[in-house]
Amino acid sequence: MTQSRTPVLLIILLLVPALIGLVVFRLYPIALAVNDSFFNVLRGNSVFVGFENYVALLTNSAFWNSLKVTLWFNLLINPIQIALALGLALLYVQNFKGVSVYRVLFLIPIGVSLPTAVIIWRIMLSQDGLVNGVIGIAGVPAQPWLTAESLALYSIIAIATWKGISYWMIFIIGGLQNISPEIYDAARIDGVKGWQRLIFITIPLLRQTLLFVLVADVSINFLLFAPIFMLTQGGPADSTNVLMYEAYKSGFVFGDMGRAVAIIVVVVAILLVIVGLQFRLLSGRGEAR
Repeated sequence: MTQSRTPVLLIILLLVPALIGLVVFRLYPIALAVNDSFFNVLRGNSVFVGFENYVALLTNSAFWNSLKVTLWFNLLINPIQIALALGLALLYVQNFKGVSVYRVLFLIPIGVSLPTAVIIWRIMLSQDGLVNGVIGIAGVPAQPWLTAESLALYSIIAIATWKGISYWMIFIIGGLQNISPEIYDAARIDGVKGWQRLIFITIPLLRQTLLFVLVADVSINFLLFAPIFMLTQGGPADSTNVLMYEAYKSGFVFGDMGRAVAIIVVVVAILLVIVGLQFRLLSGRGEAR
């Protein structure tokens, strides 16, 4: 009896620090945010308003615009980042001349902090920056990358993609290295071509890795804030005003903390729904087998 209980008690003791951290740093702030979303701060006093903050969001055009921008941003950037990360990972594990130089170049973004990367890209995308200089060689006029309504969001996507794909590439490389070379050897003997090996062998065997990368990538991009704050501040004409920046404006520019927290709660709720759907659609078949 004692011997059977000892491992259980040991497991519980080992989990206690992690559970305390989960409650203190994850569950408690979420509960506090949900609670604060039912209040408004008026003249230094918290006033209970119930669901008024949420009702106000549903009738606010700025909120719906920021939701549209956020969804469109994620619809574009997540497939781009994962596809590029997969392509780079496939190149990374190959052996060809100059592969060591390639590996160093594509790991550089990981070593650059996000604020530093944003500042570098702000200089490169300025009117007389490197990007306009390069396209000018081809006869293309200088573009207002960060100040044009039609270009600003896509410039943010390019910057976030450059910063993120090397990070996701590392996870995919780990998944590729777990695939047995014998599987590929057998496929070659059977005459399976390169692109067929990718579609019918590599990608199915990377299902769990790609699912993890997709969920983590969506979570990070849904909460993107720093590049918007440092480069466009939601403009021009609210074309880059994602939900996180809308929450920041509500709380720290206009002083409406109740509305700001309500937006955060909505963001978390949407994110949970999206992640849940991803797990259901992408991991269901793998678990059924």
